[in-house]
Amino acid sequence: MLLAPAPGSEDKEMLRQAAMLTRDLHRPKPLVYWGDCFGSAAIGYAALLGAIASGSALLTGALVVLSILTLYRAVLFIHEITHLDHRKLPGFRLAWNIGVGAPLMLPSFLYEGIHAVHHSRVHYGTERDPEYIPLAHMRPWSLPLFTLGALAMPALMLLRFGILGPLSWVIPPLRRLIVERFSALEVNPAYHRPAPEGDFARRWKAQEAAASIVAVTIIATTALGILPLRAFAIYCLVVAGVALLNQTRTLVAHLWENDGEELSLTDQYRDSTNVPAAFPGVLWAPIGLRFHALHHLLPRLPYHSLPEAHRRLAAALPEPSAYPQASYSSLGVLLKRLGRATLQRH
Repeated sequence: MLLAPAPGSEDKEMLRQAAMLTRDLHRPKPLVYWGDCFGSAAIGYAALLGAIASGSALLTGALVVLSILTLYRAVLFIHEITHLDHRKLPGFRLAWNIGVGAPLMLPSFLYEGIHAVHHSRVHYGTERDPEYIPLAHMRPWSLPLFTLGALAMPALMLLRFGILGPLSWVIPPLRRLIVERFSALEVNPAYHRPAPEGDFARRWKAQEAAASIVAVTIIATTALGILPLRAFAIYCLVVAGVALLNQTRTLVAHLWENDGEELSLTDQYRDSTNVPAAFPGVLWAPIGLRFHALHHLLPRLPYHSLPEAHRRLAAALPEPSAYPQASYSSLGVLLKRLGRATLQRH
């Protein structure tokens, strides 16, 4: 009789099957990437403009929700950008930064490099991981604070790219602070980002300049009365909504139970989550992110391949494999689990 792998050990059969059963799923499909990302962005921007132009409160609200959901989907391609072999999808990163990253003040340099550390075998879940804090060990009030803090995203991005960023180009001490502390989409406040180098430094500079042009334009035109306050408020509401959705998804992407020790790959998988149900998962965890645990097993797998990979592995790896142990039925179940964990420890 097979036994489930003990904590700290590897489920070698799961790792073997994950590699073997998905060999044919690793090539990104350009039409899917381009169509999904920029189709979502086009709908999102059209809904945003419609909300600004609308004279009906009900229609404005509906268009704001549609804009948030579709721009959120487009924004989350930043995650794919960090994993893509860009030789297989040439031009996608540049187009994404022009069409999505700069207009929403979320250029891809904020995530590139950062996310790779999170996937490192020796960094995941430790104090060196920029995307991990032990939320399950923290006090209950930290959960709403962690989530609702995302509502400040529009103000923070306008400050970062519209004021502090441009000033830092002529004030070296401020520049060091901006690079280390205000240039990463992170959750770990102890993380200090190193200065960029080489080609990445050049991309960073161009992306930051583009986002700064957008931020300065928004601040200046609003201050001068050229951009109506209503339009500015709706834009900020949409950006805040996108950030809030993502922070809610982040809240359940992991169990957040590690206390800083290095974990085996299997334990990293078990500390992450899959929510296979397609609806409403495709709304709050689009671009394959409802298979976040599977993504930690196979980080190079394109997002459109994750549902099929999960189907194959779920069929091949029933209990007592570790594979089913990372699957949960819903967002609500995971939120309740995390809330109970904080209450039990305090």
